[in-house]
Amino acid sequence: MTMNEKDSDVIILGAGLVGLSQALTLAAHGLRVTVVDRAEPADLNDPRNDGRVSSINSASWNMLSAIGLHEPLEPHTCNIDKILINDGLKPGKLDFVPDENDGPLGVMIENGVLQQTLFMASQAHDQIQLLMPRQIEQVDRGVHQVSATLDNGDQLFAPLLVAADGRGSAVRDAAGIVMTKWQYDHSAIVCTVSHEHTHGNTAYEIFYPSGPFAVLPMRDDDQGHHRSAIVWTVAREDGPALAKINARAFKAELMKKTGGFLGEMELQSDRATYPLGFHHAASLTAQRLALIGDAGHGIHPIAGQGLNLGLRDVAALTECIVDGARTGLDLGDAQILERYDRWRALDNLMMSAATDILTRLFGLPGDTSSAIRRFGMGLVQRIPPLKDQFMAEARGESGDLPKLLMGDLV
Repeated sequence: MTMNEKDSDVIILGAGLVGLSQALTLAAHGLRVTVVDRAEPADLNDPRNDGRVSSINSASWNMLSAIGLHEPLEPHTCNIDKILINDGLKPGKLDFVPDENDGPLGVMIENGVLQQTLFMASQAHDQIQLLMPRQIEQVDRGVHQVSATLDNGDQLFAPLLVAADGRGSAVRDAAGIVMTKWQYDHSAIVCTVSHEHTHGNTAYEIFYPSGPFAVLPMRDDDQGHHRSAIVWTVAREDGPALAKINARAFKAELMKKTGGFLGEMELQSDRATYPLGFHHAASLTAQRLALIGDAGHGIHPIAGQGLNLGLRDVAALTECIVDGARTGLDLGDAQILERYDRWRALDNLMMSAATDILTRLFGLPGDTSSAIRRFGMGLVQRIPPLKDQFMAEARGESGDLPKLLMGDLV
């Protein structure tokens, strides 16, 4: 590194998907960034360490492309050309199919591959310093700068600290930022399957009273097997037991949930279980501190927008910081942070509320509830402007978009 190891423009706590995306977008604009994480570099550089997959909507893909990640990521992605929504396996559906000239709604990618690509790009960037495995033992967010003391005694200095350290963020809690949070009575079982018939680049969301069942398209493997990711939401107490039943019984349950529309299925990965919850910060900022990603908000995966919400934070914070730097402001100035908080607060709240309402609405049991849901889906299907609005939300192209989400550097 040519930069002073102890001084940078921004310190980022957390080297996950959102933290490294933030580092790369800031570095792309010439800012010096220090990233601190307790993980071993080898763990972040091994795609086998995270079996989950993520939906990257078209706006988030624009940002990743703008910072030069299109080429290394594209061979590992699968386009989402269609989203198909059903209430159970009953008649009536809602489908989202973009016009031919609009491109896909987004792409699916394995989290481990995305993490590895972001890590390698950050490691190679002259403006990014990765300190791993390291922990911040003490933070002083003073009037004029941030001082962070590491577990080895070193001190870091910067005008701004960005917390990307997840839903249990210690920095956020130490700043006294109030959180609204609750647990859903749900766990998500996540795995990868191969299947007989092609998925046609279609993402399926099938709603059952016990929770949504998503089948998400993945790129065929090296042997040409068709693959999809399963995100199966079940009652919290059932999650661990269902994840541990033998493969044959689990496959039979998958066939029952899909109605066999993809043909015979075979498990291709281990099954992981994640308890689901909701949390939302009253503010995304404090003195010389900004929260991004799960440090500021966490939603139900019902719409597959959790990571995209974090990447929208990244794009907005980058634009606020870069614009502030160009006007000569201290990068931790309250004006920059207030603009970021205002920009993201409503969008985060609306998406959080929407996913919570959907979770509760589609979880109502009974034929009457199902009939009302299917009636509502039919209305959306038949009213083009309403359907277009839902499609814009799925793409991440609604609201006041930061430049990065339109594919442009700030």
